[in-house]
Amino acid sequence: MNNPFQNFLTLAGRLLLALLFLPAGLMKIGGFAGTVGYIGSMGLPLPTLGAILAIIVEVGGGLALLAGFGTRLAAVALALFTLVATVVFHAYWAVPADQAMVQQLMFFKNFAVVGGLLVLAAYGAGALSVDAKRSAA
Repeated sequence: MNNPFQNFLTLAGRLLLALLFLPAGLMKIGGFAGTVGYIGSMGLPLPTLGAILAIIVEVGGGLALLAGFGTRLAAVALALFTLVATVVFHAYWAVPADQAMVQQLMFFKNFAVVGGLLVLAAYGAGALSVDAKRSAA
C-alpha cells in the first residue's frame, strides 16, 4: 500500500481497534478477582484460566495492533475471541426484556468489530507498521 491516505486510514483503524482491546485487558488485570467472578457467574468452566487467556489476548492483541506487529495473526485471534465472548456474554435473547436492547446493541457492535478485524487480517497492517518494515528488510 503506497497511497499515503490509505496508509493513514489503516494506521488509524489499527489504533482505534486497539483502543477497544488494550484498556479492556488492562482493566481485567486491575480487577482480576471481579473478572474471574463474572466469568464464573456465566457458568463457564475454569474462570481463572479464562480470565488469564482473555488478558493475554486483549493486551497482547491490542499491543500487536498498536505496533502493527504480527497484525494478521493478532486480528484473527482478536476476531475469534470477540466472536466467542459476544455469544457468551451478550446473549440478548436470554436476558430479561429490560436488558435485551443494550445486550443486542453490544452483540451487533461486536460483530461489526469482528468484521473490521477480518478486513485487517485480510489486508494487513499497512505501510506504517512494524510488519511493513520487517518485510521491506
